[in-house]
Formats: sequence, C-alpha cells, structure tokens
Amino acid sequence: MNENIKQFFNRIKDYWKSRTKKQKITGISAFIIILLLILGITYFTTRTTMVPLYSNLEPTETGSIKQSLDSKGIKSVISDNGKTISVPKQDVDNLKVELASEGIPKTGSIDYSFFSQNASFGMTDNEFNVIKLDAMQTELSNLIKQVDGVENAKVMINMPDKGIFVNDPNQQASASIVLTTKPGYEFTDKQITSLYNLVSKSVPNLPTDNIVIMNQNFEYFDLNNDKNSTGSTFAEQMDIKHQIERDIQRQVQTMLGTLMGYNKVVTSVTADIDFTQENTDEHLVQPVDKQNMKGIAVSAQKITETYSGNGAAAAGGVPGTNSSDTGSGTTYVQNGSNGNGDYEKIQETMNYEVNKIHNQIVQSPYKIRDLGIQVMVEPPNPKNPSSLPQSRINDINKILSTIISTSIDKSSGTNLSNQAIQNKIAVSVQPFNGNTTSAPVNQSKIPWWVYVIGGILLLIIGLLIFFMLRVRRKDVEEEDDFVKTEPIQIADVNEEHETETTLRKKQLEKMAKDKPDEFAKLLRTWLSEE
Repeated sequence: MNENIKQFFNRIKDYWKSRTKKQKITGISAFIIILLLILGITYFTTRTTMVPLYSNLEPTETGSIKQSLDSKGIKSVISDNGKTISVPKQDVDNLKVELASEGIPKTGSIDYSFFSQNASFGMTDNEFNVIKLDAMQTELSNLIKQVDGVENAKVMINMPDKGIFVNDPNQQASASIVLTTKPGYEFTDKQITSLYNLVSKSVPNLPTDNIVIMNQNFEYFDLNNDKNSTGSTFAEQMDIKHQIERDIQRQVQTMLGTLMGYNKVVTSVTADIDFTQENTDEHLVQPVDKQNMKGIAVSAQKITETYSGNGAAAAGGVPGTNSSDTGSGTTYVQNGSNGNGDYEKIQETMNYEVNKIHNQIVQSPYKIRDLGIQVMVEPPNPKNPSSLPQSRINDINKILSTIISTSIDKSSGTNLSNQAIQNKIAVSVQPFNGNTTSAPVNQSKIPWWVYVIGGILLLIIGLLIFFMLRVRRKDVEEEDDFVKTEPIQIADVNEEHETETTLRKKQLEKMAKDKPDEFAKLLRTWLSEE
C-alpha cells in the first residue's frame, strides 16, 4: 500500500517536473481561481437571508419573542434599537402562525375580550372600572391605528368620578392622544376632524374641547371649529399663505424634478395673498335695445282735440311744436289769425319697459396679488456649471413664466408684461454642496456585481480549460509518435527452446505426479505392446 502511494506521488512529481514554466503558472492560477469560485458560490448559496418578523415592538415583546425563538433553535437578529427582530426568510410565515397560536407577541394591553376570558364574581367595582378604562383605551388606540398616516397611537382617558347624589352635575371626561405618524405625512382638516369626532363619540361625556392630539414631534393637531373662517386672524392667514406656496412649490418641484432629476432641483415659492373679502350690492337699469337706447313698448295713448270758430281763444303752445317727455308729446296746429279759425291738439303717450338688474356680489378672498419663484439647479457635471445648456435654462424660464401668469389674479386689470414676469423668476445654476445621502436599503437579493464577477471567473476558467486541453492534446500526440516507433526485439540467450520430446516428458512427469493410477495403466499398455 505504501509502495503504491509512493509511486502515485512520484508520478505526480515527474509530471510536474516535465511541465514548462508557463504551464505551471497556468495550472496554479486555474487552481486558485477554481478554489475562490467554489468558496464564493458556497458562501452565497449557503448564506441565510434575514427578514423582519415583527417591527415596532416594545423591548419586553422583543425579549419574549427572542426567548421563544431560541427555545425552538431558530436563529434571530435584533435591530432598530430592539424594536425589530429578524429571522431566516424561509421561516417567516411558519413562525408567525406558530407564535400567534402561542399568544406571542404579548402586547400587555387589555381589550374587551378580557371580560369574556376572565369573567368572575370576585371582581370589585374599582378593579372592574380600571380594567374597563384600560380596555377602552386599547380599543380606541386600535381604531386610531386604522387611520391612514398613523403607525401607532397612545391614548390616555381621564374619567371623572360619579357623584353620590342624583342631582350632582355630570362632570366631563378628557383625553390625551399621542400619535406616531409616518414621516412626511400631512393630515388634512377632514382627517383631524374625524379623529376628534371618533374619540368624542367613543367616550361618554367627552366634548371635543377636552381632547388633545399631538404627534411624536410635539406638533399639535388643533380642531378648526370655525367653519366660516375666512382668514380673519393672522395665524389662519399665514397657514393659508403657506398652503398656497406649498402647493405651487410641489407643482414646480414635480415638473422640474421630472425634467432634471429630483435630486438636481430645489424650489422656493413666495406669494402675496389678498385676504380682502368684498360684498357688493348693485341695482342696474339697462335698456332692452342698447343701440337705440329704448325699451320694450308696453302701452300707448293718443289724444286729439279740434276747434273751429270766430273769436276763440288761441290754443296754448306754439303752433307746430312738439314737447316730448319720456314717450309723451303734444302738437298744436293753427289755421287762421286774430283768434278766428280752426285749432287742433294731438297728445301721444308711450310706456316703455327696461331691464332692472339686482346683483349681490361676494368676492372671495385668497387672491394671489404677487408671486415669486426661486429655483436652484445643479448642472449634470457639478464641477462645470456650463454643462447645463442655455436651452434647458430657457425651458425652465418658460415653465415658470406660465405658472406665474396663470396664478396671479387678473381682476385688478393689470396685465403683466414679459419683463415683469421675468423679474419674478430667479434660476440659479450651481453645484449642491449640501446633498444628503440616503441610508442604503438592505436588500435580500444578490447584488449585481456578484453576477459580473461570476461571469468573469467563468470566462477565465473556460479559457484556462481550453488552453490546458490544448497542451494536453499536444502532449498526447507526442507520446503517440513515440509509441509508434517499434522497439528492437532482442532474443534472450538464456531462454530454453522447447522441443516435442521435452514437452512430452513434462506432460508425463505432471501426469505421474497428479494421476499415478492412470500413469501406471499407461505404462502397462506400453509394456504389453512391446
């Protein structure tokens, strides 16, 4: 056995010594690369991908889950300051079901199911009231968590003591709520009102004035009770002004971010808002026919008087004249002189109907009197501001000019010129030195560079195998050529040539040794024949 091992190693040693220097380097490199490739594939295929099992946990909940997982022999990792526990990806679904069946995680909160599970006659009134209040707070917290934008909610309710006598006035309850909101989420007035009404209707004798709601950043959510408010106070006016500026800023940021990239544009908007509210009462009278300045004739009257004779008193008025007054007139006709002759009086009256208009105009406030937009743009090459072409800057100016011309109120009758609009726009092209780098997101999938390195290694291995096979084939061809050369056969001088006599002698000796009976019969046969 040892001799065989020595011969095997000697063959390897002889084979290695017979290789050239280039072949030795190639072989060693191929061995190292294949070894590294095997190690890399083994690492990435056997690596365990950890994903969150539960998040936003209390430290006590995390400890109980960790203890249960350790007892099951399952690997776990705690992160996010003890709020998140992660397990292997393939075990997440099964663990959630198993832990849920064990009642884990135990939040420590009491809901209304407690009464059905722990109902007993030995509970005092004080104990019952404490548990009831805790259950009410838990249920109300679960309701608030269903609101969009709320991740968690802590509710504290203060219930007043009931009076001893029936005539004692009922005292009001109070509630304090702390919300954990999603980053950057903005609650609307409708959502805030819904939260106040939800809490007020869930707790007996709890008016909205006794409710305080704030978030984790100590920002209060105040209920806007004045539904007809028109921005009469300074705080309300500033809120409306900031809301208008924020809406326009988001619009500009979205458009320019799509054009340049969201991390390449910073936008600021300043607005001058007119909060004046005017009520106008107009009583207007207009003709129906505006060209002739006439109305519609609704009635007409014509009176004619005639007289003839001598010595009659002259009719009043100047003959042949017509005095008109809003559609009425009198005409005098005289024939003769010295008071003798014929007289005629003609009087016509026309009634016209005109348009009577009564306007009650209420002009709403919140008119944008002036608007300014400031934009900072980072060029494609931050070190070269001229890398941003002038045509792109002109496009940005056109976009901002359109937003300003359509946003400013035109009821004042002032038409903005192109130069006036350009004075309200500021576009600055500068590199951003204050960019914040976002934290990398943990991804369970294999990064792209692993595939690139793997492809390069496979290519190198393929080339090495190709060259090794080529060298091997060359060596085999050389050995075949060597084998094809027939060696010279030299007869052995010591070899004894067997004849027929010697061959028979050996057969008889073997037969006499192995089968003596048959050999004896053969001898008798030979003797009898002789």
